[in-house]
Amino acid sequence: MTDRVVNPAPDTDDSRLDRALRPRDLSEHEFIGQSDVKRALHLMIQAARARNEPVDHILLAGPPGLGKTTLAQIIANEMQSHLEVTSGPALLRPGDLTTKLSAIDASSVLFIDEIHRLGKSVEEILYPAMEDFAFDLPSGNQSHRIPLKPFTVIGATTSAGSLTPALRDRFGVVHRLEFYSVEEAARIVQRSARILGVTITDTGAFALAQRSRGTARVCNRLLRRVRDYAEVAADGVITDDVAAKALDELNVDNEGLDAMDRRILTTLMDTFNGGPAGLQALAASLAEDLPTLESHYEPFLLQRGFIARTPRGRVATRQAYEHLNREPPTTAAEQATLL
Repeated sequence: MTDRVVNPAPDTDDSRLDRALRPRDLSEHEFIGQSDVKRALHLMIQAARARNEPVDHILLAGPPGLGKTTLAQIIANEMQSHLEVTSGPALLRPGDLTTKLSAIDASSVLFIDEIHRLGKSVEEILYPAMEDFAFDLPSGNQSHRIPLKPFTVIGATTSAGSLTPALRDRFGVVHRLEFYSVEEAARIVQRSARILGVTITDTGAFALAQRSRGTARVCNRLLRRVRDYAEVAADGVITDDVAAKALDELNVDNEGLDAMDRRILTTLMDTFNGGPAGLQALAASLAEDLPTLESHYEPFLLQRGFIARTPRGRVATRQAYEHLNREPPTTAAEQATLL
């Protein structure tokens, strides 16, 4: 691999950085990766615009940090529509949702993050809103149907299996976002480096991408921290050596595992003898929030082969023992738990 340097562009002030790093459209030089999802969304958007209709309801599933919120923003921009953002936990009562729905303009996009955490009573308000563009407002012993202007719901979830079938079936399309390859992550790093005005070599971007957990959000977070290290401890240029030293300082190892990832694996090994262990028991041992463990940490560890799901719980794999330089269990019963 050559060590070509990406020429930096002028930096922007901090209040604009987060917005600047988000891709602005579905083109490959802007939104890198997720090709199948982008192609399908592009066709939906083009067809909806030709018919002068809102785009159909869309469910985006996948681990955090892969671009679900960004895609919702891009869809709203492409449709030249207003984007209203909320989340399942924020919609505590039916009135919270009806207030949002009543204010929606024609062809607007309502983005509901963590939609799998909607309460049942709120979810039931959403059904007729998505199907009939109306909702029922209780009044005494009766209810009045309130019409709505046609709009689009984009739901985001890290746990598609937690959605009720009734809600899932009301989405016209379901797309799952996948982890980015190292090559795609390196391109994300290079794009963000240009926006941030950071000088980074190809090998530096690749070294950072290898530890990015396959997510765009982590790419950008690590790039900022490595930039700080390069400016203070190096000459401001991020090479592979500078990236490796900076990430070592941040306790991010060469597989992208951070301190919490390693705690999860060592707890499985030490407290549960490698597993199997139920996720709730593991969360209690770690004093970690169960949804965070399930949505943020587990998908990456599963994808990289460090833990496995079994009918009885989670198991630390032989690969995890080897990565942490530990001896796997040696008895026949213990060996049977290893994959």
